[in-house]
Amino acid sequence: MSGTPTAGGPLHGVRVIELAGLGPAPFGAMVLGDLGAEVIRIDRPGGNPAGLGATPGMEPYDVLNRNRRSVVVDLKADGGVDVVTRLVAGADVFVEGFRPGVAERLGLGPDVLMADHPGLVYARMTGWGRTGPLADRAGHDIDYLALAGVQAHIGRAGEAPTPPLNLVADFGGGGMLLALGVVSALFERSRSGLGQVVDAAMIDGAALLMAPLFGAAALDVWGARGTNLLDSGAPFYDCYETSDGEWMAVGAIEPAFWAALLDGLDLDPAELPDQHDQARWPELAAALAQRFRTRTRTEWRSVFDHTDACVAPVLDMSEAPTHEHHLERATFVDVGGVAQPAPAPRFGRTPSDVPTVSPAPGADSLTVLAEAGLDAAEVERLAGDGVIGEPPVS
Repeated sequence: MSGTPTAGGPLHGVRVIELAGLGPAPFGAMVLGDLGAEVIRIDRPGGNPAGLGATPGMEPYDVLNRNRRSVVVDLKADGGVDVVTRLVAGADVFVEGFRPGVAERLGLGPDVLMADHPGLVYARMTGWGRTGPLADRAGHDIDYLALAGVQAHIGRAGEAPTPPLNLVADFGGGGMLLALGVVSALFERSRSGLGQVVDAAMIDGAALLMAPLFGAAALDVWGARGTNLLDSGAPFYDCYETSDGEWMAVGAIEPAFWAALLDGLDLDPAELPDQHDQARWPELAAALAQRFRTRTRTEWRSVFDHTDACVAPVLDMSEAPTHEHHLERATFVDVGGVAQPAPAPRFGRTPSDVPTVSPAPGADSLTVLAEAGLDAAEVERLAGDGVIGEPPVS
C-alpha cells in the first residue's frame, strides 16, 4: 500500500544549517529544501554581495535561495561562532562551501561541530577538492570542466570549446552531488546512528558525469569534438533553423525515429546518404537544414508534435513554462510572481510543497534564535553588539 499522501516532502523533519555562499552549495541546499528539509541560511551582515537577495525587493528572483529561513551572523565578531554552534546543536546537516581550511580557522570545522554532535552530517563543497596541488586555487565551473576532460568535448568541430552554461560542475557535478551525498549519509545514519563528512568537489563531479564517455574513448569509438553521435557531429542529433529564425531539435538516432523524421520532412531516403555514413554526414546535414528552413517552427511543430521522430521545438526560458506539456504536469511553478522549475523528482506519498521565496537576510533571526533557546535579553545583547542582524525594516 502506498499510504495517504502527506505534503512536506520526504525530508520533512530534517534540519539543515547552511553557511551562505555562491553557486553549487546553495543549489544543493535548495534541492534539500525542495525535498522538505528545513534549511536555515546563515547570512553575513549586509547579505551576500554577489547574491540577488542582498538587494531589497529582489528576493523573489533569488530562486537559488528559495525554501530557506535566514539568520544574519557576523562570524568574525566575538560570539558569532558560538551562535552558529548553538544552532547546529539542533540540526541534522551542516553545509559549507569555503575553500579548504577556512571553516577550521573560523572554529566551525567538522572536528569541532561533530565532537558534541556525532550524528551530524557535515557537507563540504569545494571546487578542486580538499587535497591536491590546486586545492587552494580559485576556480569556476569552466575551469573544473577543462581539467576534468569535459570542456574539450563540448562544441562544434573546428570551433572553440563551448561553455555549457555552469550546469555541469556547479549544479550537476557540484550541488546535486552534494545533495545526494547528504541524503546517502542520512540514510546510513539511520542504521549506525553516526554522522560523517560528505566531501563533494566540483571537479570530481564533472569527471563523474563523463564516465560513459571515458569508456567510449578507451574503446576508440569517441573522436574529436563535434564529430560524434551526441556532440553535433551526427546530422540526426542536432538543431536546425526554421524559416522564422527559430530552431528545432532533432534526436532521431534509432532507425524507426530516423524514418519518422524523413517522413515528416517529406524526404526520400533513397535520395539521401545512408544515415550512418559518417563521411557523408555534412551532405546529409545540409539536406536536413535546407528542408527545415522551408517552414516556421510552429508549422514544424504541427508536423512532429504527434510523431515518434524525436523532434522538439527549442524553447527559451520565457516560452518553456507555457508549453502545454509543462502546464499539464506543473513542471514550473509561480513563486512570488516568478516562474521557476518545480521541485523534482516527484514522490507519490510525500510530495514536496510549493517552494517559498528566498528570505531577506536576517528575516528570521529572532524566530530561529528563540527556537534555539536564546532568550530575548541575550538576543537583544547580540544584536546590540553587531553579532547578529535583526530583520530588515519593511
